[in-house]
Amino acid sequence: MATVIRLKRGGRTHAPCYRVVVMDSRSRAQGREIDFLGYYHPCAKPAPVIEVDKAKALDWLAKGAQATDTVRSIFSTKGIVAVQGSTKKAKDVEDATSQAAAAE
Repeated sequence: MATVIRLKRGGRTHAPCYRVVVMDSRSRAQGREIDFLGYYHPCAKPAPVIEVDKAKALDWLAKGAQATDTVRSIFSTKGIVAVQGSTKKAKDVEDATSQAAAAE
């Protein structure tokens, strides 16, 4: 199964909130998720709220799940994955495994 880490939109009109989820890449955008990793509220005051389970995210990246560009940017903000220009899946997995090893 091809898995992808992406955002699932919720909230009201002009007040979005997103769930960071792992889904089958062939499923529809609002379909059933495999795993819930965290949430992202870009419109929260005074600053955007980002909560992501780092261990789960690194585990899914090590298993081969691909993160979308936006999720990769969120992970970079939280210090989960380093983003350098155009990153590829192999680079993300390599970064995830090296960071997981360094954390232990």
